[in-house]
Amino acid sequence: MTAANAELPENDYWVPALQRGLRILEMFDGVQRTLGSNEIAARLGVSVSAIYRILFTLSEMGYLRKIDRNTYELGTQVISNGFSYLASRDIVDVAMPLLNTLRDKTSLSCHLAIREQTESLYLYRAFAAQRLSVNIPIGTRIPCHCTAMGRILLSELPAETLDQLYQRVRLDDYPPPAPKSLPELAQLLGEDRERGWVLHRSDYSTAIASAVRDHTGSIVAAINLSGPEAVLDNEAVRSQCLQLLLHTAGEISAQLGSGYGDGLAGQNARSVSETRPCAPKSTFPWRRD
Repeated sequence: MTAANAELPENDYWVPALQRGLRILEMFDGVQRTLGSNEIAARLGVSVSAIYRILFTLSEMGYLRKIDRNTYELGTQVISNGFSYLASRDIVDVAMPLLNTLRDKTSLSCHLAIREQTESLYLYRAFAAQRLSVNIPIGTRIPCHCTAMGRILLSELPAETLDQLYQRVRLDDYPPPAPKSLPELAQLLGEDRERGWVLHRSDYSTAIASAVRDHTGSIVAAINLSGPEAVLDNEAVRSQCLQLLLHTAGEISAQLGSGYGDGLAGQNARSVSETRPCAPKSTFPWRRD
């Protein structure tokens, strides 16, 4: 019995050829971009002749691309179908259970927003059922430069795009800590981009926001944790909340196909934990566990 056959379950409905074809596709990744037929056969524990028809079929259907006499790489059909599926996933459906979990862990409100021109459009909120909470209704629009999520959504726009967006927008009509001019906003966004997250304080409340990315690595949305200033004024609590927020942003991004979002979240979470000790569960004194 070959190594490949040894892995097959005892089930009359199992299709060995299909199993081998899928295993072949799984062999390719970011590190292993090309494989020869001999190596493929060796990994499956079969002869080259046993997989010839499978390789031919996958190549004809566009799932593999023959780049040499006996060497293959993933074909465009894999990428096309994968991206089509990822693009079809509604970002609210992906984010909703993860934001609900984040709210349950922190007892703070969580929101999801996208950018429409110079405004943040709130698509979802995970309501925190506590007496002091910040809950912005779905459908609310707030100028991007005034909020943590809005600044995240602007943070990676090219300078030319930012100039065009704010060419006819007055910024000096908004109360502090909102920037009063386009150069001030651009400088602030540069710092936000470098940091990877935004902390924003307003009257009696504080919000921390991070980016959600799609399969291209582009920022497509932002999420936040928001609560009373009296709660998030505690440095240990802020540190713990930030780590949880970055982890959640990474999870949402990963489900949208982005490896970048998860890596960035992990990197920033590590930098926070290195500078401040991770707050234990008891540092959320308002929790009712």
